Amino acid sequence: MIPLRDSTPSKHFPLITVLLIVINLYVFYHETQLGPGIEDLFYTFGLIPIHYSDYQMPWAGYYPFITSMFLHGNWMHVIGNMWILWLFGDNVEDHMGRGRFLVFYLLCGIAAGFTHVLVNAASTVPVVGASGAVAGVMGAYFVMFRNAKVLTFVPPLFLLNLPAWIYLGFWVLSQLWCGATGLIGADGCGQIAFWAHIGGFLTGMLIHRFFLRPKSEYTC
Repeated sequence: MIPLRDSTPSKHFPLITVLLIVINLYVFYHETQLGPGIEDLFYTFGLIPIHYSDYQMPWAGYYPFITSMFLHGNWMHVIGNMWILWLFGDNVEDHMGRGRFLVFYLLCGIAAGFTHVLVNAASTVPVVGASGAVAGVMGAYFVMFRNAKVLTFVPPLFLLNLPAWIYLGFWVLSQLWCGATGLIGADGCGQIAFWAHIGGFLTGMLIHRFFLRPKSEYTC
């Protein structure tokens, strides 16, 4: 299911959301110029669980918990993440304010990374992508705008105007299903960091309230 737009208007220009999208696209453009060198980039600044679970601290230290959020594997990866961030991030930023939203986004991404490390402690594969942080935004939206409508394209022919809680609820259940089947050795959902998505989503649900604007500030 592909979300096309939501029904929630914003009162403020989503500056941080736009800046995050621009930065991610800028970084990805430079990734495309590296050729074979992109593998070294991923192994240096991507998140590799065994470095932290087995105390093999890389020279980059804990920075990959942040730098990995701004790296992507291909065009579809970055466009998909940035589209979801644009669709839901403007409303969440609107109710948090710019500074609070940036901190919230980064914390969700870090929490997603730690979740991935805990579940895949022995993995030597670098994980990259903004998906965990974006999932945190989705988790906040799920709580804050559960009754908003999300116009959703269901291939190949259907357009459905779904309540946000149904669209996002289906999404997180699909992540749980794929994450659970991955734990038992099945690989039907592909090599995706599903538990990072789940960790980010749950973190967004739980901590978003601490980042909301005071009501008096929002209505000014």
